Amino acid sequence: MALTTAWGVRGAFNHNWDPYWSSALFCSYSSVRYDGGANDNLRGAGTTTAKGAYCAAFAASHPGQALVGNATGAYTCNPDFNVAQLGMVTRWTPVKNLTFAAEVQWFHLDQKMSGSSVFTATAPKPNALYEFKDQGTFLLQLRAQRNF
Repeated sequence: MALTTAWGVRGAFNHNWDPYWSSALFCSYSSVRYDGGANDNLRGAGTTTAKGAYCAAFAASHPGQALVGNATGAYTCNPDFNVAQLGMVTRWTPVKNLTFAAEVQWFHLDQKMSGSSVFTATAPKPNALYEFKDQGTFLLQLRAQRNF
């Protein structure tokens, strides 16, 4: 019996404009799926499925799990998720062994939990009611590299 299914794909393209300049475009996408239904631990399937075991363990420290169609302060448990990334980097090498680079990336977490739950967060985050939702972020990185 498969408890989880995971797959991913990555790709990149690099172009050397001339001996001094190069650029690359890269991306990735991955997915993780747990066996079973999101409400297995509430509907009598218990911990016989991966989702049931995960959600039972999560519910032990986060009360308020509800069936689909939850209310504020409650959540539905589905640990499935997808992760996407897209980025580009441009490099300039004015002299041998010295490179300056500028890179921009976008990350996105597509998670399947819904609702909200109280979390005992670590510093500096306070204990609070946190909402489950998709998350995304951008990264800008500037780098100077000298090789000896």
